[in-house]
Amino acid sequence: MKNRVWRGCAAGLIVAVLPLGAIAQALPKQSPLAANDASASGYQMPASALQAIVDAPRAPQLMLGPRRDIVALLQTPPLPGIDLVAQPELKLAGLRINPRSYAASRFSFGTDLWLMDVATGAETRVQGLPQPLAVASMAWSPDQRHLAFNHIDTRTGANELWVVDVAARSARRVLAQPLNTVVGRGYTWMPDSQRLLAQLQPAGQGAAPSVGVVPTGPNTQQTEAGAGVRQLRTYQDLLKNEDDANLFEHYLRSQLALVDLQGTTRNVAEPALYLGAAPSPDGRHLLVQRVVRPFSYQVTMRSFPRQIDVLDANGKQLHQVARLPLVEGLPPGNDAVPTGVRNIGWRSDAPATLAWAEAQDGGDPNREAPVRDAVYVQAAPFKARPTLLAKLSSRYAGATWGRGDLALVDEYWWKTRQQKQWRVAPDRPKQAPELIHQGSSEDRYNDPGNPATVSDANGFERLQIAADGQSIFLRGAGASPEGDRPFVDRFNLATKQKTRLFHSQAPLYEVPAAILDDEATRLLITRESPTEPTNFYLQDLATRGRSAPLALTRFPHPTPQLKDVQKEQIRYRRKDGVELTGTLYLPPGYDARRDGALPVLMWAYPGEFKSAAAASQVTDSPYRFNTISYWGPLPFLARGFAVLDDPSMPIVGEGTAEPNDTYVAQLVANAEAAVDELVRRGVGDRDRMAVGGHSYGAFMTANLLAHTRLFKAGIARSGAYNRTLTPFGFQAEERNYWQAKDVYRAMSPFNYAEQIKDALLIIHGEQDNNSGTFPMQSERMFAAVKGMGGTARLVMLPNESHGYRARESILHMLAESDAWLERYVKAAGATSTRGASDGSRASANVSSK
Repeated sequence: MKNRVWRGCAAGLIVAVLPLGAIAQALPKQSPLAANDASASGYQMPASALQAIVDAPRAPQLMLGPRRDIVALLQTPPLPGIDLVAQPELKLAGLRINPRSYAASRFSFGTDLWLMDVATGAETRVQGLPQPLAVASMAWSPDQRHLAFNHIDTRTGANELWVVDVAARSARRVLAQPLNTVVGRGYTWMPDSQRLLAQLQPAGQGAAPSVGVVPTGPNTQQTEAGAGVRQLRTYQDLLKNEDDANLFEHYLRSQLALVDLQGTTRNVAEPALYLGAAPSPDGRHLLVQRVVRPFSYQVTMRSFPRQIDVLDANGKQLHQVARLPLVEGLPPGNDAVPTGVRNIGWRSDAPATLAWAEAQDGGDPNREAPVRDAVYVQAAPFKARPTLLAKLSSRYAGATWGRGDLALVDEYWWKTRQQKQWRVAPDRPKQAPELIHQGSSEDRYNDPGNPATVSDANGFERLQIAADGQSIFLRGAGASPEGDRPFVDRFNLATKQKTRLFHSQAPLYEVPAAILDDEATRLLITRESPTEPTNFYLQDLATRGRSAPLALTRFPHPTPQLKDVQKEQIRYRRKDGVELTGTLYLPPGYDARRDGALPVLMWAYPGEFKSAAAASQVTDSPYRFNTISYWGPLPFLARGFAVLDDPSMPIVGEGTAEPNDTYVAQLVANAEAAVDELVRRGVGDRDRMAVGGHSYGAFMTANLLAHTRLFKAGIARSGAYNRTLTPFGFQAEERNYWQAKDVYRAMSPFNYAEQIKDALLIIHGEQDNNSGTFPMQSERMFAAVKGMGGTARLVMLPNESHGYRARESILHMLAESDAWLERYVKAAGATSTRGASDGSRASANVSSK
């Protein structure tokens, strides 16, 4: 219900494709496996068909204005080079910081900006843009007369605030003093549309403090008895000493300031370690949060002590909302939360009213409590006690504000996957809440959708309410046994009656990206099909079915040589009856009877479910465009492989059962079912199967190689393989290692390295910032397989994080993967007589646990 995502265009990609016969024989000119030892060095280039995908241009991103009649388009370039990615980067308290620009590290910026009229699709260029342009973010003014953006000057590193005058179609820099965007965007429009609230680099701050070379003593930490069991996840980039703490303070410190359109600046309050600042709808108050000491060496900045205040427009403190302490770990369980003020923000439909939640069970999901969270509101001048708005039996998941008698409050409990939505009357808090929806978050088929919102005159999002005063609009994915069919419904809150206004119809996949008028008679939609790329259209619902929607964009087919890729959403069952789905792709021109079974690359990511029925629901749509991205498995269609993308890998634990108690058995059953189905269809060669995945998908890959012989090779990118190194939970596992030792041990492929007899390619970024996937995980896994006589290759990508960013890294990743698949899968030869059970040793391994 609370999944409000603006769906942008699919990235445009170009790839050169060889005929099928030539594809099957093509090899990279320089194979990374030519010298399979530590002496091999240098970035490798993949085959030309793969290289073309990496270097392809992308379609622009669209950002709709608040009046819904104009769009800003931002063009992003291809991948940056390793020279940019390798620039200095600070890793402090869970943040990655560019010290040159006082910004969060990023390496892809918008390089062109222009405007488009929604009614006609007419495009207008913007004059005066800085060159070369490097846009990090954009924001429309509430009145839509201006568009603000921050630009990073590539020559000086200056983090600049710019504004586009929409009527004049011209851009100019607003002020010379640079922004601080280490946390957040660094600027917010005030409700009057004439000023921006900015976070600036403090004037006269000076250079960053120097880091001592000679240590002054050891770094020490100590526990205190009686604190109880706490979940301490394994975080990267933590502070290690006082030098780190001083650097962290220097780069996070910012000066709040009000900046008008002429560049006149007035400082607000004193510089501090601000996490954010938000004006109230009336523009007279500022909600600010800032980090304070003491810091921690165990958790990231998000858990540091903070102070929450309301200031007036001059920076004077009007009200201290809370002083929150350091949180070094939470009680066990994924429903655990910190105590005190949480999820605070302005009520968007009131002049200056705060709203927030507070745990009533000590934040501990293991403690019995009829009320888990309470939702409070408090209006200016903040002298009266907070008013109780709602008591929730699970965790507060946000609110959508409409007016004094209408708001929607969401709650969610992870353990049961149950979610509820209530109608409340914010101005009449004693009025009993009304239940609007209740169900499982896993039940996609019965998801009612998300309430549509519209930006008001102050720039705040509010419920879009129809003229009858009782109806709202819902947008959803429309999951069904036929695949996703996005929709728009009109929902009457009084009668509970729904009217379907829009529904995507085969053979197209259409998504309502925005509702363009108050009664939802006009929509901005995206439209695509397997052979037609995603484009934006203006849809008049009154003429839908009688006339075609107006095309606003005409992005060309990014891969015309792959236009005839064959795609099918397949369904099959695993041996216990759970229904599974996946998307099968076959190369252009392939014919099973003529060409025979192909080598297969299967790419997946496991998911936990509380019911087999939910795990069996169909995901995705057979009518989506066949986007060939360098990140996933589809490029290998150009190398003669069949690809099974995102096959279901559900791990089900119904009732009180925990999914991971039978992880290996269920994982193997999922893989067996997929392999058997591909063989049954005649498109997959049982003796030339490969499996791969990223992150938790890499963990899956290593487990499948450890517990089956289904696959000749695996590609595991940026994974974790030894769960004792993530002892306080991982993925969706709530229990810590000491509560479920057998589970942690059984799920760790590191413990079964001697059973990995097929070829495992391990790729990892040397600077991985994801919790739990330390680079050491891959280094230790490789050493284990090597030490036990198995076949493995370890590729550590310099300067790369959990997701790889540099062009050279992506090219090398594809070259390594291609060479691995050519050598250990294609060259394996085809023998199609093995039965399903012959490909697995699961029964022997699982029964011993």
